[in-house]
Amino acid sequence: MTFGAFALSILMVFSSCDLTNTTKGLGIGTGSGALLGGIVGHLIGKDTKGTVIGAALGAGVGAGAGYLIGHKMDKAKEAAQQALANAQVESITDANELPALKITLDSGILFSSGSSELTSTSKAALDKFATDVLIPNANMDVAIMGHTDNVGFKGVTSQDENDRRNQELSLARAGAVSNYLVNKGVLPKQIKAVEGFGPFQPVASNDTDAGKAQNRRVEVYMYASEEMVKEAEAGTLN
Repeated sequence: MTFGAFALSILMVFSSCDLTNTTKGLGIGTGSGALLGGIVGHLIGKDTKGTVIGAALGAGVGAGAGYLIGHKMDKAKEAAQQALANAQVESITDANELPALKITLDSGILFSSGSSELTSTSKAALDKFATDVLIPNANMDVAIMGHTDNVGFKGVTSQDENDRRNQELSLARAGAVSNYLVNKGVLPKQIKAVEGFGPFQPVASNDTDAGKAQNRRVEVYMYASEEMVKEAEAGTLN
């Protein structure tokens, strides 16, 4: 039995979120549903409420390629966990049902209150992130997305105006992370999206200080590029 046939024969076994990306990658292929041409994104988890992540692919990805991509994501996840001690690194699934990573950076560590200027501590962490994770994985696409809580600005009474300013702040923070990573050697073409969602995609209640702290964040998504998928399909991805 070929590896691809073996992988396809066990597609339905692997569905737990506790499995590694390598194992989940075995579940990719026409047996689990072919990809729709031109899809660029997918709802990534219940927390993001509309965030779309994924390269535009026009054909199904085979189980063998899914395995290789999953293995690559597992290695990147381990490197990210070592490089970013204060970040949450999660395995997710992208638009193409391929393994991907979501890295949540605490805005309280990255920035001072109300500011989009990176702190010296965050720069040191992003240095390692660029050097140890993103640069060695240049065939992974990256999306950077900023979020805030719903706290208004001093002297501003209009909710619409506060929302607008928070959206601008979230975008500025995502942009600051992106610019810093590029200055440290990450290829600009690797970063496919830089967006700010303000207070509109909370992951916790804004009724408590703890919830607000969770909502103030920058999310970095790492997912298979079209180039990476082609390498996996050719069996040359390592």
